Amino acid sequence: EVLLRMHSVGICGSDVHYWQHGRIGDFVVKDPMVLGHEASGTVIKVGSEVTHLKPGDRVAIEPGVPREMDEFCKTGRYNLSPTIFFCATPPDDGNLCRYYKHSASYCYKLPDNVTFEEGALIEPLSVGIHACKRAGVTLGSKVFVSGSGPIGLVNVLVAKMMGAAAVVITDLSASRLQKAKEVGADFTIQVKNETPQEVASKVESLLGCMPEITVECTGVQACIQAGIYATHSGGTLVLVGLGPEMVTVPIVNAAVREVDIRGIFRYCNTWPVAIALLASKRINVKPLVTHRFPLEKALEAFETTKRGEGVKVMLKCDPTDLSG
Repeated sequence: EVLLRMHSVGICGSDVHYWQHGRIGDFVVKDPMVLGHEASGTVIKVGSEVTHLKPGDRVAIEPGVPREMDEFCKTGRYNLSPTIFFCATPPDDGNLCRYYKHSASYCYKLPDNVTFEEGALIEPLSVGIHACKRAGVTLGSKVFVSGSGPIGLVNVLVAKMMGAAAVVITDLSASRLQKAKEVGADFTIQVKNETPQEVASKVESLLGCMPEITVECTGVQACIQAGIYATHSGGTLVLVGLGPEMVTVPIVNAAVREVDIRGIFRYCNTWPVAIALLASKRINVKPLVTHRFPLEKALEAFETTKRGEGVKVMLKCDPTDLSG
């Protein structure tokens, strides 16, 4: 293990949800819990068996750490391990604090040209990497991203990086769609009260064809329905956003058109990829951060996120450094 002095911690929708509702699905907060799982910091102490890190190293933290070498770990899909430790998922504490201890194998050294803030953004970026890999985004893909929150935006970034020829994104908010344009979306659709079929036909007319790939980042029933209707026959719909447990969808429409529906659970094996992309400047996550608060103003930061202001709100645990 290593002991870290924390630097930057992003606030996620799930953090806000636990704070407001005390549960997400089967994960119920029964005792006080530290929030935060999008984080970076500086190593201040290492365990006797740690060889790849030393005090002073700047690191990004992968929040999910398997507790045992089970079948999922053996096949490289450790994110599916049922006993995995995950920051800020009850009962596991997160890392929104000044000092934090974590498994050394899940701390990744940041190159000098990658900032702490970019290091903290590797966590949401990883969701985009994992989703686009599961979706099979490749050279020339036409992609529909549903929802323009932080996760929708990282999917735009990654899809373009992986060779997508055109990306269309939907949201209710004009300001979020503007941010999507900034990070590389080719087309935006501000959804008002269209039916799922109407949304699907708007997607088709903007792209000039139905997209082979849809990445659904809202979890809203109508958006999942639109995702099925929009996806080209033989294509893939990846469900990233989580909503209610039971959702009514046109499953027969998907079945008879051979639309594959895939889920994702967090990510695995993405930190080295993300660090390489950030270090080579192949991907720019900096525009995602719109607000910064010192740790002392955590409540204000959480309220800003809850109101849906900006995109990514970042907390600074180092009182001497509130910069990007």
